[in-house]
Amino acid sequence: MPEPFGRQSFDSAEKAVKALQALYDRNTRFLRDSFAELAAAGGDNGKRYRAFYPEIGVTTNSFTQIDSRQAYGHMPTPGHFSTTITQPGLFESYLVEQLRLIMRNHGVAVTVSESTTPIPLHFAFLEGTHVDGAAAERIKRPIRDLFDVPDLDGTDDQIANGTFEVAFGEPRPLAPFTAQRIDYSLHRLSHYTATTPQHFQNFVLFTNYQFYIDEFVARARDLMANGGGGYTEFVEPGNVITKGGQSAPSEGVAPPRLPQMPAYHLKKSGHGGITMVNIGVGPSNAKTITDHIAVLRPHAWVMLGHCAGLRNTQALGDYVLAHAYVREDHVLDDDLPVWVPIPPLAEIQVALQEAVAEVTGLSGYDLKRIMRTGTVATIDNRNWELRDQRGPVQRLSQSRAIALDMESATIAANGFRFRVPYGTLLCVSDKPLHGELKLPGMATEFYKRQVAQHLTIGIRAMEKLAEMPMERLHSRKLRSFSETAFQ
Repeated sequence: MPEPFGRQSFDSAEKAVKALQALYDRNTRFLRDSFAELAAAGGDNGKRYRAFYPEIGVTTNSFTQIDSRQAYGHMPTPGHFSTTITQPGLFESYLVEQLRLIMRNHGVAVTVSESTTPIPLHFAFLEGTHVDGAAAERIKRPIRDLFDVPDLDGTDDQIANGTFEVAFGEPRPLAPFTAQRIDYSLHRLSHYTATTPQHFQNFVLFTNYQFYIDEFVARARDLMANGGGGYTEFVEPGNVITKGGQSAPSEGVAPPRLPQMPAYHLKKSGHGGITMVNIGVGPSNAKTITDHIAVLRPHAWVMLGHCAGLRNTQALGDYVLAHAYVREDHVLDDDLPVWVPIPPLAEIQVALQEAVAEVTGLSGYDLKRIMRTGTVATIDNRNWELRDQRGPVQRLSQSRAIALDMESATIAANGFRFRVPYGTLLCVSDKPLHGELKLPGMATEFYKRQVAQHLTIGIRAMEKLAEMPMERLHSRKLRSFSETAFQ
């Protein structure tokens, strides 16, 4: 093991984060160097190698009421709180903000120390590192005998789910995710999206159609060629980077084939830009990607996609602003029971409605002609029309649903679960209950016309949210009885 690291106390958030970074760098470098030396020697020296995640701790002894108008940045009760930390460089601005709020609200110092949670060897390698299989084969004993490996027993969402039980004498959680849970998701994000986590922005658009991605890419490239329009870079899968003022990429290599859920990043300083992800079809994909993006603690995510209109008064191309959800996706039933309501968030709803009005030029009673606010139902059976429709149609009618899709409720429910502000704006692309389907030629023209406008609305809404004070955007209605101090 590296030399023991003595506990240090800080009254400056910036200094505390620098100490976390130094400790993390030292411990991960120790594991990488040990592996390289062992592989080069091609033998077994009878040793086992271990290094630990950094830990941040805070203790408060008072029940004094603090300003709780903000949704985070304060402890619910006196006690000792701690969390393990990974990649403090990636989370620097986030960590500084969280620690500043805690110090301001409680008037306490924070401590930096080594935790008792080992860093798995797999998570110690720098991103993009390629480990030669031949080098690993020269190590005669199993890797698990020599180094710690990811432990799924300790990689879960109990804190976020509100089911974590603190053992007697143990500290309470300071953050919603542990270091190993975060590392797991960071590696999954690179795999699923073919872009590194550092490129993800704080305002995320999800879509279930490649048409939206094509339009987003075309706009982003045009923005870059014309100076950026306030954005600094555009990043595509393979970490292909086009900088503001350039008409062609200057870094990265496009992958030979697109990943399962490709991500595209229109970047601003401080991660204030927009990320767009094509999640494909289905609630399983929607849960998977939001499970992982949640560890980056984004400020908002919104679903833009197509849906089935359920009312005869709707027309193809109309918009649906979800204010409630019928959850028949089933992928979150074990984490968030279906009896838990998923409330609409006023800040997101207003931004989306204002964006629709601005882009379409309609307002008031005229806006109701093309946009309807109501309940969206999400199901896990794409071919529900092929079953006996009496059951599904009756449930949809009783719930007052106006639209049906396969992703929106999942994304909203995971936003609720992970305290990430969420919203949904869909576009009616067919009306199966009324026999109104697009013919081939109609479909092509529909997508050309409607996708461009829909995406413009989504981008404008995200820009409105980015202009909003974060203490207003992060709603207290997403917080449970006993919350972590970290957002």
